[in-house]
Amino acid sequence: MTTSPILQTTGLSKNFGGVRALHNVSFDLRPGELLGVIGPNGSGKTTLVNLITRFVKPSSGTVTFKGKKISHLPPYKIVRLGIARTFQMVKPFYHLPAYKNMIIPLYSPRMKQLAGGKYGDRDAVALDLLEEVGFERDAHVAYKAAGALPQGYLKRLELAKAIALQPDLFILDELFSGLSLAEVASIVPIIEKLRMAGKAIIMIEHRLKELFRIADRIIVMNYGEKIADGSAAEVMESEAVKRAYLGAEDE
Repeated sequence: MTTSPILQTTGLSKNFGGVRALHNVSFDLRPGELLGVIGPNGSGKTTLVNLITRFVKPSSGTVTFKGKKISHLPPYKIVRLGIARTFQMVKPFYHLPAYKNMIIPLYSPRMKQLAGGKYGDRDAVALDLLEEVGFERDAHVAYKAAGALPQGYLKRLELAKAIALQPDLFILDELFSGLSLAEVASIVPIIEKLRMAGKAIIMIEHRLKELFRIADRIIVMNYGEKIADGSAAEVMESEAVKRAYLGAEDE
């Protein structure tokens, strides 16, 4: 990993009316680093991602990506700079074949910029990307309507759309949710390959055992605040983390 952060959040906060959803969250992330973000339901994990990607405007604080403040930019410009995210609730174009769902990322301004305006055969690129994430080309799964695919393939499709953008930072929101152990095991090498290529990765996960095996570092959120930051072993030894997950013991 290089010493210079690719992403920095400083004092990031968000209030929805009188409700404090996120308060003063600061961290940095370096190229090639996989950061896990965990916490109980409602702890602010998705709000944090929404602020980084500007789906939600921060109440205060800043987000810096590759040395540039991006807190004021709309989501499409943030994507163009090199941040891609997946969503916990996948919403493909259900009536289109899986490979045709790759149209939007492959026709995006970012890809036009990276390809110098020369896209090539996008159907072939789409099929190659889907094969890379586990679609068996010979089984014609990529040609099936997305609405006919099981959850495991829909999650793979979501990941392929992010990979198609060739981002420098991936934000994966509960990618493992709803997957079998075998499906998770087949996706982990894809994630590790991205990290080995120098991509920075943020993973929001409730599947802690699987996450801890691949994460370099873990941030723990609770009630909108960062309560721990360190290795998996370090954060799980934190008393604040134990209270967040297990509750306070009666004295």
